[in-house]
Amino acid sequence: MPFEPTDYLPYDFANRRHIGPSPDEMADMLEVVGADSLGALIDETVPKSIRQEKPLDFGKPKSERELLWHMRQVAKKNEVLTTLIGQGYHGTVTPPAIQRNILENPAWYTAYTPYQPEISQGRLEALLNYQTMVADLTGLEIANASLLDEATAAAEAMTMAQRVAKSKAKAFFIDENCHPQNIAVMRTRAEPLGIEVIVGAPEEMDAAQVFGAVFQYPGTYGHVRDFTPQMDAMHEAGAIGIVIADPMALCVLKEPGAMGADIAVGSTQRFGVPMGYGGPHAAYMACRDAYKRAMPGRLVGVSVDSHGNRAYRLALQTREQHIRREKATSNVCTAQALLAVMASMYAVFHGPKGLKAIAQRIHRKTVRLARGLEEAGFEIEPADGFFDTITVEVGLFQRGVLQAAVKEGVNLRRVGKTKVGITFDEATRPAIIEAVWRAFGIHRKDEDLDPEYRLPDALVRTSDYLTHDVFHMNRAETEMMRYMRRLADRDLALDRAMIPLGSCTMKLNAAAEMMPISWPEFSNMHPFAPVDQARGYAEMVQDLSEKLCVITGYDGMSMQPNSGAQGEYAGLLTIAAYHRARGEGHRNICLIPVSAHGTNPASAQMVGWKVVPVKSAENGDIDLEDFRAKAEQHAENLAGCMITYPSTHGVFEETVKDVCKITHDHGGQVYIDGANLNAMVGLSRPGDLGGDVSHLNLHKTFAIPHGGGGPGMGPIGVKAHLEPYLPGHPETGGAEGPVSAAPYGSASILAISWAYVLLMGGEGMTQATRVAILNANYIAKRLEGAYDVLYKGPTGRVAHECIIDTRPFAESAGVTVDDIAKRLIDCGFHAPTMSWPVAGTLMVEPTESETKAELDRFCDAMLAIREEIRAIEEGRMDPENNALKNAPHTMEDLVRDWDRPYSREQGCFPPGAFRVDKYWPPVNRVDNAWGDRHLVCTCPPMSDYAEAAE
Repeated sequence: MPFEPTDYLPYDFANRRHIGPSPDEMADMLEVVGADSLGALIDETVPKSIRQEKPLDFGKPKSERELLWHMRQVAKKNEVLTTLIGQGYHGTVTPPAIQRNILENPAWYTAYTPYQPEISQGRLEALLNYQTMVADLTGLEIANASLLDEATAAAEAMTMAQRVAKSKAKAFFIDENCHPQNIAVMRTRAEPLGIEVIVGAPEEMDAAQVFGAVFQYPGTYGHVRDFTPQMDAMHEAGAIGIVIADPMALCVLKEPGAMGADIAVGSTQRFGVPMGYGGPHAAYMACRDAYKRAMPGRLVGVSVDSHGNRAYRLALQTREQHIRREKATSNVCTAQALLAVMASMYAVFHGPKGLKAIAQRIHRKTVRLARGLEEAGFEIEPADGFFDTITVEVGLFQRGVLQAAVKEGVNLRRVGKTKVGITFDEATRPAIIEAVWRAFGIHRKDEDLDPEYRLPDALVRTSDYLTHDVFHMNRAETEMMRYMRRLADRDLALDRAMIPLGSCTMKLNAAAEMMPISWPEFSNMHPFAPVDQARGYAEMVQDLSEKLCVITGYDGMSMQPNSGAQGEYAGLLTIAAYHRARGEGHRNICLIPVSAHGTNPASAQMVGWKVVPVKSAENGDIDLEDFRAKAEQHAENLAGCMITYPSTHGVFEETVKDVCKITHDHGGQVYIDGANLNAMVGLSRPGDLGGDVSHLNLHKTFAIPHGGGGPGMGPIGVKAHLEPYLPGHPETGGAEGPVSAAPYGSASILAISWAYVLLMGGEGMTQATRVAILNANYIAKRLEGAYDVLYKGPTGRVAHECIIDTRPFAESAGVTVDDIAKRLIDCGFHAPTMSWPVAGTLMVEPTESETKAELDRFCDAMLAIREEIRAIEEGRMDPENNALKNAPHTMEDLVRDWDRPYSREQGCFPPGAFRVDKYWPPVNRVDNAWGDRHLVCTCPPMSDYAEAAE
């Protein structure tokens, strides 16, 4: 047979990596949808009035090999020295078993936030281990399942203290020994809330003048001190005491709870999580039991399932901003779950004895360093006691010492004009100690000095920690590997099945995009390293920023916010600063549609604004007349509006430019929530619609994985007039205060989004948007007749997501949206978003990554569920004892006595479920009410599990 050349390629690298349906499948789907072509469908869906004029063009997209070669060249521009700067960031050693089986494992990094507990038992157990670790180390009763970073955790603790304190004082005290970025972020948070900040020495604090105070332990310059006298004074005055504590130091130092602290916060970065030029890292918060209901963030609790077996779940205030809105205690939505899991596994891997040994080694090395400097005549502080940090007086030789250290391959910290700071860590070796000595002109060997401790006797820890069995398991790598695998197998993540969550965009996180984050050139960089050592990061940040500006139509970009909710907060602060600069600081009214994300009104409250809700029209759009009336009513004080586009109802509203114009005509600025940007890239730009600022969920549209509830990145794009008011930072300057601990937030994961943009190119990203819209319309069309789609555009199309109305079934068959969500688990699916933005509905977003086969599997499952509902409606199935009410079914259900009016096969293998690779949930339906009535948020003893099952 003669050779016949062909132009066909099985994979078009610009498109097919992230785009699920093949061209032939798209043709079949378009026929079902009733569109002549993909372009025709987009024309029917996206109003011409909002379409962008020029197509996205970033040149030829890179292949995987080209991308990885290019990123290697950029990574080489980062000069990774041994960094002993400290200031809350430390070298650490990630056990390879944890790096491979957690950080680099899609079973962990592609999981969604565990709002569906039955399919999240693995990561919930890992997060419960994290909470137990934090509670034990801090000596406090309860801990949450992580926050964003240490500085924002300190800010959250400050506002929490204001909520729970009996004192009516308006001021808050900050220890001058706190890390500078912590002080700066707390100042940023305090200002719009009218909190007066007092910074000073701990002994100068007047407890009667403050509602709370925060202290760094150890202090930024190395001091360790007992804050018991300050805590006693504050309690007498009805104030709240907070300690920012290093968890590694707490392995050998007296715990905050023993000092009388009410709240403890800090970072678990040095528990095996690389510095990553600032993140992502899991911050922690712990508090006394009395304050647990005021604590922000997520809390994992222990409950039981319908058979009385133990089961984990998110407890209490989870997503409370969607209920309380502007009265919410916090806008925290994204946490740092993946990094919290890594830190918890680090503690499981080492156990209490191992952690204590690591802490002791760090301290002994620091003492040896100090002795060598002292014997050479240098004055160090604190001389009487420290953990891992010392400050050395060098006078006029500061610059010379710092430069000499760099020549030795070491970064030290510049302190004032005459001192140098040095912080040791787990990775410090004898050769590093000798290199530091040489930078000071000292030539000696580390073995010349015997081990010695310099911890103050009164601050040596005497209490036990990590006593639960999980921290005493056999830590052979075989057992660790199996433990992590067992937990992963209890979960349903994107590596198993589609996660069709509306507004959360659970798209592919391509392997080639993920690889660079583990490279040492990106992972081992300190966020405050000299800028000439981070040229690779600078190039990446600049190029990604420029590309995001082109995509969004904005002029400037700040990469500092490290979550979507924090991006909202930063965007509103930017608007507020702009108004102040123009002499209009009185503007404090924010118009927000009732359908908005709950974080929107919570963010507005955090910047000191008053929220005025705007009605929705019958078709789900913003009620334009109500919006205009309220804009006119509040024209004198209108700060801005917050809208989501396309709308939360999954429709491109044609009046969006009118909304923006009305806002501008009355002196306000327009904030466009970027949660649904996956329906816009390449087709429409928020900056062209009239938006002044938007946050971009890089952990959604731009391929950063959700990681079981974090990491996230929420950079903000702004128009030129707002650029001067973007967040600044103590290390990099800027007129405005910072919102995050590091200048570029969780900088290391920017590599993922940069890789996504380079791999896809402009045409590829635009095609991804088109296919996301096709997939959503395909699902809506296939379910037509069985379910009602609640909102559609004028031509009958939906955007990238659709809302399925399940409310009629509650009346016709007693079936709730919860029943349908749990039944989908039996079919092998994560449920869509439940009861939001409309109670009793399911919001489905398939993303462009899903193949036609997976979309059909989901539709088959939903259609089969509709038939099960019909059987109840027609009296052919018991309304109380049926597959929907008993869902999800476990393997234990399959093998135990079966007394149900439907077959085992119908119960356990419904349409959509795989026969060979069936996902079996580890627990039956979780009893949420029982968990809140019997709240337990740390690992209980095994005997408690037995009692719960009785």
